[in-house]
Amino acid sequence: MRSKLIQRADLMKLASIEGLLDRRKLPILRIKTEILKTMTNRLLERGFYWILPIMLAKATDPLWPDPGASIEKRVEIEVYGVRVKATQSMIFQKRVLVSLGPEKFFIFSPNIRIERRDRAFTGRHLYEFTQLEVEIAYAKMDDVFKVYEDLIIESIKAVKEKCGEELKILGRGELRIPKTPFKVFKRRELEEEYGEDWELKLSRDLNDPAWVIDIPREFYDYEDEETGMWRNFDLILPEGYGEVISGGEREYEYEKMLRKIERDGLRRENYESILNLAKRGLLKPSAGAGLGVERFVGYVCGVRHVAEVQPFPRIPGIVSEL
Repeated sequence: MRSKLIQRADLMKLASIEGLLDRRKLPILRIKTEILKTMTNRLLERGFYWILPIMLAKATDPLWPDPGASIEKRVEIEVYGVRVKATQSMIFQKRVLVSLGPEKFFIFSPNIRIERRDRAFTGRHLYEFTQLEVEIAYAKMDDVFKVYEDLIIESIKAVKEKCGEELKILGRGELRIPKTPFKVFKRRELEEEYGEDWELKLSRDLNDPAWVIDIPREFYDYEDEETGMWRNFDLILPEGYGEVISGGEREYEYEKMLRKIERDGLRRENYESILNLAKRGLLKPSAGAGLGVERFVGYVCGVRHVAEVQPFPRIPGIVSEL
């Protein structure tokens, strides 16, 4: 990924209507269509419910204390006299639904995360993007690994089979089909080898995607209080494309979630709905994750900046005409 070569003038052109005239745009959109069709069909064939997303809610993902988060502003508006937030992820809605409704489902969930302006130049960040969210009751990490590995392998196979000309136009004709199961790394060992910047350094060394487990994050991911190990994960793409999936097993015990909310300095009142379910014993154990659609499509297409896969790019610090 050559994002370090991108200049602000390149980003401004990409974000403009003129960007739609780029001869690469249609091949990218064709490949994105094939990927989304393949992933949707695979999940439906496996009995997943297809749930539509929401965009406003009283509570949304705090993205804290996630070390990868960098939010400049949180979007809030008033609806019927009540303050609501733009969705940063549907984690709380997923936890409630998997406990009281269908026990496995997926959502193409739009997320609004107003990133710092300097993240425009990473090539990997947007202030609006879509996640393919999956949640499964009583599942473990390995169950989620298998679901996403299948989606990734089958979608790349479909693209290579049906979008050969488009891949050639994009200079991606030699796109590799990864081998499964993907390797699994421990975050603590990567920190010892690479330091704090382990994600991108690992990404540049990989030939295939790889899972990284045990990442200290938000209170809703399961943490073993005796060992300090987190039962969660990221999927890291090769070639410098970095993280594309985040997820984990979920906390479901009331007292444990409450302790973690207080430890992280979060406002308990923002999470009363999920805490009340847990207190009543109705919050089921589950596991799930979200795949960044634009990041994955960008990897398959070999783009310099993930915004290239959006018809109307949402680049941090740049507000386009449409």
